[in-house]
Amino acid sequence: MSMKIGKIERYINEELGRKGALLFMLIDPADYDREKDAVRVGVSSIENGADVLLIGGSIGAQGELLDNVTKGIKEKAGGTPVVLFPGNIASVTRYADAVYFMSLLNARNPYWIIQAQMLAAPMIRQMGIEPLPVGYIVVEPGGTVGWVGDANVVPRTKPNVAAALANAGEFLGNRFIITDAGSNPQLQGFGPIPSSIISAVRKATTVPYIVGGGIRDAESLRQVYKAGGDVAQIGAVLQDHGDTKRIMEGFTRVAKEEGRKRR
Repeated sequence: MSMKIGKIERYINEELGRKGALLFMLIDPADYDREKDAVRVGVSSIENGADVLLIGGSIGAQGELLDNVTKGIKEKAGGTPVVLFPGNIASVTRYADAVYFMSLLNARNPYWIIQAQMLAAPMIRQMGIEPLPVGYIVVEPGGTVGWVGDANVVPRTKPNVAAALANAGEFLGNRFIITDAGSNPQLQGFGPIPSSIISAVRKATTVPYIVGGGIRDAESLRQVYKAGGDVAQIGAVLQDHGDTKRIMEGFTRVAKEEGRKRR
């Protein structure tokens, strides 16, 4: 018998059915000089259209910092789910609604495929946080998450590899699939995940498909939806630009337009 669908997973599925496309915003508390700045950007993202607010990062997003930022955003979330995007087993806080319970499908090290999950599972159950079963795939260049996760990154010229990994992830029971190029792939001479990979993964799977990494403007966001992504996951651009409201309004407009086309 499979794990029951929880409140947050049900919300995501229902909103995806209603809107056609969703927008998740990611806040990495370790990237901000002050906790209150991370909280401010997170709350502004919610107020300006984020369907889910994600909190986490590959290095440093844990302990008191994670607690304080998550609690601060949650207090002003107004019902929008606050979900953890953990970098390791310490990246969990009881103040969140749910957690990406991820298996890094193309990791070389089994720690990131099942051992970290085994260590974290009793803690997550004890805290009462809803686990979202996520199959996670890192695409070239991979950034910090690729290095920390010891990922055998999927080459951008091999959409069939990404599709096969995603297919296997769904067969293994993951109810969400994510492909991620890492934070700021532009710094390594790359752009967002190619449409060829997004399209191949979409054709190979039936579960909600999340695309992250390198989405920095309305056009790159639109291409994610056009290629087949159900959810766009955006993060670094919010930190790099001070006007969260303006950025979010532009992104939200694109998500609504492309979602209507799907409906």
